[in-house]
Amino acid sequence: MPPALQELIDFFEHLPESERRDNLISMAETVDAHAPQPGQSYEVEEVRKDPECADTVGIFLQQDEGGRVRFAVTLGPRVQTLTRALAAILCRGLNGCTAAEILAISPDFIPRIVGAELVRLRSQTVYYVLQRMKQAAENAIVKA
Repeated sequence: MPPALQELIDFFEHLPESERRDNLISMAETVDAHAPQPGQSYEVEEVRKDPECADTVGIFLQQDEGGRVRFAVTLGPRVQTLTRALAAILCRGLNGCTAAEILAISPDFIPRIVGAELVRLRSQTVYYVLQRMKQAAENAIVKA
């Protein structure tokens, strides 16, 4: 597990349910900090609306010379709070990884962040952003 992502998992995993939800809402409010920067070029730019999500989600990926990845995201106004929170968490936790490291990550960490109850209630959407980021990482490998 990438250290930055593990740190977020460790933080959320031990919170009582009410504090976990409050912190997820706080994380959702930070997602705009992970928007693509004007004038920045990205190897992968995928903006689309899939059936699993309430609105469009844009995943942007750029790699440095060392193969380290940076993600940016855009989310339509109807994207749910939990999806917004996970997008922010994944940007923070995966930035700096290689595409291969991202592809190797198992999604089993997500319930440790959002809690079993929210996973059960939102089973389709909790894995969506990670799937999209993995697709972007795969596309980056293909383009390299």
